[in-house]
Amino acid sequence: MDTSSSANGTAAAASSSSSRRSNRWMYEVFLSFRVDDTTFTDRLSIALRNAGINTFIDYQLKRGENIQSELGRKIERSRIAVVVFSKRYPESRWCLRELSKIMRCREDQEGIIVLPIFYDVDPSDVWKQSGGFAGILEA
Repeated sequence: MDTSSSANGTAAAASSSSSRRSNRWMYEVFLSFRVDDTTFTDRLSIALRNAGINTFIDYQLKRGENIQSELGRKIERSRIAVVVFSKRYPESRWCLRELSKIMRCREDQEGIIVLPIFYDVDPSDVWKQSGGFAGILEA
């Protein structure tokens, strides 16, 4: 067996696979946050962009777009979702729908990486669904 042709075939397949994966991601980071927390997320978005990280933040959507379906597409085309959990995050049905979509994408074979940020909130409230996060699954 010719090992050089086998190695070339493997390299070509890996390159093709890598190319498909890189074409899948339109954004490196999708920011999910409650509108009330815009000061923090604005600074985070600016810092990510200054670091050369292609970031989507929802006020980049154009007026007249179907927001829910467009956000879903942006989530699907993002490699990483940064979810900023804040005290008022669970009050927003939009945030909870977004989080649900993010978690569904995470379960996909080449799923999104989810990085939580706990902004002035106890992480155990989110994990245990207590405090302001009690009952969010019913929302």
